[in-house]
Amino acid sequence: MNVKHIHLLGICGTGMAALAGILKEQGYLVTGSDEHAYPPMSTFLEGLGIKVLNGYQPENLEPAPDLVVVGNVIRRENPEAQAVLARDLPRLSLPEALNWFLVGPRRSIVVAGTHGKTSTTALIAWLLYATGRDPGFMVGGIARNFNANYRTGQGDYVVLEGDEYDTAFFDKRPKFLHFRPRMAVLTSIEYDHADIYPNLDRVIEAFQGFVGQMGEDGRILAWGDAPLIRQVCGRTVAAVSFYGLKEAAAWRAVRLEPATGGMEFTIFWEGRSWGRFFTPLLGTHNVLNTLAALAVMAEMGEKQEPLQEALAGFQGVKRRLEPAGEYQGVLVLEDFAHHPTAVAATLQAVRQGYPDRRLVAIFEPRTNTSRRRVFQEPYARAFKDADLIIVREPPDLWKVPEEEQFSSRRLVRDLTAQGQAAFYFPDTDRLLEGLVGLLQPGDVALIMSNGDFDHLVPRLGEALGGG
Repeated sequence: MNVKHIHLLGICGTGMAALAGILKEQGYLVTGSDEHAYPPMSTFLEGLGIKVLNGYQPENLEPAPDLVVVGNVIRRENPEAQAVLARDLPRLSLPEALNWFLVGPRRSIVVAGTHGKTSTTALIAWLLYATGRDPGFMVGGIARNFNANYRTGQGDYVVLEGDEYDTAFFDKRPKFLHFRPRMAVLTSIEYDHADIYPNLDRVIEAFQGFVGQMGEDGRILAWGDAPLIRQVCGRTVAAVSFYGLKEAAAWRAVRLEPATGGMEFTIFWEGRSWGRFFTPLLGTHNVLNTLAALAVMAEMGEKQEPLQEALAGFQGVKRRLEPAGEYQGVLVLEDFAHHPTAVAATLQAVRQGYPDRRLVAIFEPRTNTSRRRVFQEPYARAFKDADLIIVREPPDLWKVPEEEQFSSRRLVRDLTAQGQAAFYFPDTDRLLEGLVGLLQPGDVALIMSNGDFDHLVPRLGEALGGG
């Protein structure tokens, strides 16, 4: 492929901006377009010297690029996409481009699953780096050790977050079907992405396709405590090792104990003790993520001692139980949790880490799935570890048919009926005002959203006297 100039449609998306950085490092002329480009991605791209055109129009394709990469936010009716089709310009999707420009002949490790992908991917990348393997990686969040969500690297391995969401308007297959991993991690399978998957069976089919594409020379590390995952892994010819907390797991974590700033646990491999480890991450779910990452490294031949040392230096991923500050005795944490299972696991982790403090959960149902009533009842069970729950009206609820809409008011009623203290607010401005009046010194305020939550985190810090 004789390519010098590459143009990215939807360049300000997290993954697309990372690809832009990778391409720039490799010496390509990179341009891109997006709608309403704004910080932090606009400033990130500006710092790389990449020109971002604001708005989508055919003129953005002049002079004609040698290749166009189309993000999955772009719809077929997009005027710039229409021009790409009309001119028959060479095009790739994001995962295809990552295969071509980042992975190439190197060996890929792909982390897939409904939950835990980002943290596990970032952790494997860090362990590879800390043990001298110089990996490339692409992850769906900012890995704090690298202050970036990508790295080109020169080593033999590339670590990728494998997303089950669709690829592009011209390719409705899950993104992870474009990767051909030498090793894969499968963390979990649950119903999600209600905008593209009508039911759990279709989600299962997608993951069966993911494991089914691996050959006999491949290896899968899968969460073996879930019968569904064992069932799905029965569809692959690749070698499978299971990790988990139960005795049937080849890789097993036992004696989990909260420790200052994280968790301690002991690993058994095939029934034999493999060492005591500390992870600077809170919660049982993060012990499982860590166990998966360590198992990957061990099956590549790494020994315990270097991994114990490297693990202690892991700084996590931004917006994954990230402390935002402590103001007037209130510790503010920020997390990406939005699926009911993730909300419950995150709250349990905070409860384990701060057992003597009142836990205040602030939740914004923002995703295409959480704005739908499909999880109305599971959400009512997800907040059991919170002492006080604050729920916002879902933003952009009008995008969901009325009969399918999630009700924050009903969630608060259900929580109250269960004997929990819960409050509803129609928007972020009124939520902030009410929240400030409800918080007390000693509280842990956990803010959960997969979006910006209207800048709630810095605004709360300022309102509490931190800005």
